Amino acid sequence: MEDGYVVIKGAFTKEQADDFTKTMWVRLALDPNNKETWEKDRIHMPWHTRKEVAKFAPKAWDAMCDLLGGADRIDPISSSWGDSFIVNFGTDELEKRKDTIPPKELDNWHVDGDFFVHFLDSPEQALLVIPIFSEIKPRGGGTYICPDGIDMIANYLAAHPEGVLPTGLSFTPSTSTYEKHEDHPDYWSHLKEIKRCNKFVELTGEIGDVVLIHPLMLHSASKNYLRIPRVITNPPVGLVEPFNFNRENPDEFSLVEKKTLRALGVDRLDFKPTTERRRIVPKRMLLANKMLEDEKKRLEELEKRQKELAANKQNLDVSSSAPIAVA
Repeated sequence: MEDGYVVIKGAFTKEQADDFTKTMWVRLALDPNNKETWEKDRIHMPWHTRKEVAKFAPKAWDAMCDLLGGADRIDPISSSWGDSFIVNFGTDELEKRKDTIPPKELDNWHVDGDFFVHFLDSPEQALLVIPIFSEIKPRGGGTYICPDGIDMIANYLAAHPEGVLPTGLSFTPSTSTYEKHEDHPDYWSHLKEIKRCNKFVELTGEIGDVVLIHPLMLHSASKNYLRIPRVITNPPVGLVEPFNFNRENPDEFSLVEKKTLRALGVDRLDFKPTTERRRIVPKRMLLANKMLEDEKKRLEELEKRQKELAANKQNLDVSSSAPIAVA
């Protein structure tokens, strides 16, 4: 309720993490032992398989239910996590640096949800979830969050019941007819507003930790100076119904709803969108679909090689155990 996030320690085991990530390097077509093959500093991978959160990380699932008011409020689609890993490799240049870029100067500050028009009560992104699949040390590429930003985002959305477009690192009213988003008088630049913030948290952690964050939290990818691959996922959590900031019984407000109301400085709010809710197809989906096809081919080749090796081993075992003919 103070800073808008909570860390669930040891929500799943290292063995679970190893099993979930075992094909990651094959999918990436990179050598984990050769930094020269790590050409990009950060890669967002598509998903192939999913795990039911209640079984994979029951402590995290229980906490998600606590924050959102119960399992019956959570969209069933959100009850599983995919292997859509976000790998932060860093660069050779960053590894040589002794200084650290201040969080205000990071260029990736945003609010999640590039696939829908945002309203204060939007159900599509009810929590920002970060399961950690590799140890993250300070300066190791952990996500930066800005607790100050929740108040700014909440008040901006409350003032725009027509909804806003997630235009990259900014918001623009959904009714805008301006050719350039930034020309709209209510254009809201996250990179500009972050300069007004003073509270920043670098999310470090151990394998198996899960961070649960308020959906209106401004956050940014950070720089990985250690050159140790940082592996997380970022599965969205949706609701069956939009958030309700005007419940008849205040005891039925979820903790996320209470935090939003606190950010607005009110006990309740009768918020109603003035335009229809709608989804957006983000440009990143084109790249994700291409990556998915490439990864499938690599996994098929791996499976084929494994079958060939198994067959060869079986043939060798049979031939070595055959009786020797005696003349």
